[in-house]
Amino acid sequence: MSAAQRLPGLMVLLINLPRSTERRARMEQRLAALGLDYEVLPAVDGRARWEELLPSVDLKAFQRHAGGDVLPGEIGCYHSHLQAWQRLVASDAQVLLVLEDDMVFHDDFMDALRIALHGRAHWDMLKLAKIRAKQPVCQGLLGPYRLNACIGAFTGFGAYLIQRETAQRLLPQLLPIRAPIDRELEQVHRHDIRHFSLEPFPAHPQDEGQSTITGERFSNVRRYPLSRRWTKYAEQTRNLFGRVMYLARRGRLRSRHTALPLKDPT
Repeated sequence: MSAAQRLPGLMVLLINLPRSTERRARMEQRLAALGLDYEVLPAVDGRARWEELLPSVDLKAFQRHAGGDVLPGEIGCYHSHLQAWQRLVASDAQVLLVLEDDMVFHDDFMDALRIALHGRAHWDMLKLAKIRAKQPVCQGLLGPYRLNACIGAFTGFGAYLIQRETAQRLLPQLLPIRAPIDRELEQVHRHDIRHFSLEPFPAHPQDEGQSTITGERFSNVRRYPLSRRWTKYAEQTRNLFGRVMYLARRGRLRSRHTALPLKDPT
């Protein structure tokens, strides 16, 4: 019996650009070691489809948020995640595990995944890896893991779970594109979601500086001069204030280390 069969209601999608064959091969080896059934979702190639995708972007809002030019890879990434959610909504699965193709799994990944699914009553989206997760506030314990809300930056979309109902509700809200997908979804105050992390994280990204979005060592990134970048800091300040106020209203700024009930996901 495969791991996926032991995790009822779960869909697993690996997002991979078809031209990134080495990344796919590494991920296939890592997933085989886990015994986790999955499907490969061909990523949207933002560079190849830029003219087609451009109408889906609010360029001015994105540039304000990023403090620099829009990267085609960011737009392709955004649409790839939306397509993954659409696959979930069109299926019979209740929860989707989305994996990008630069993930490294820790020894406890499968245990963490099972516990997360048994605790799905307590979250809408749940990150299993991060780039940044600043100023975490514990909302309770899922087994040996902390279920954390984040006050500060909460970026990285390399490994996360999303509930079917959450994807269905969010999809109509996420176009036009105003920010990278992880920056958009850290705005919990706009989307009214329990977007938490499971810590210690059971996975982490490792691209060795070879990002298909930002280029080798961020060579594709074109930031504006500081005199034009103030809009980015204004946007970040506004979102931080909105997030803090939202978490306060929801009673999520007080740290809690009590055990949360777990249920069989069936």
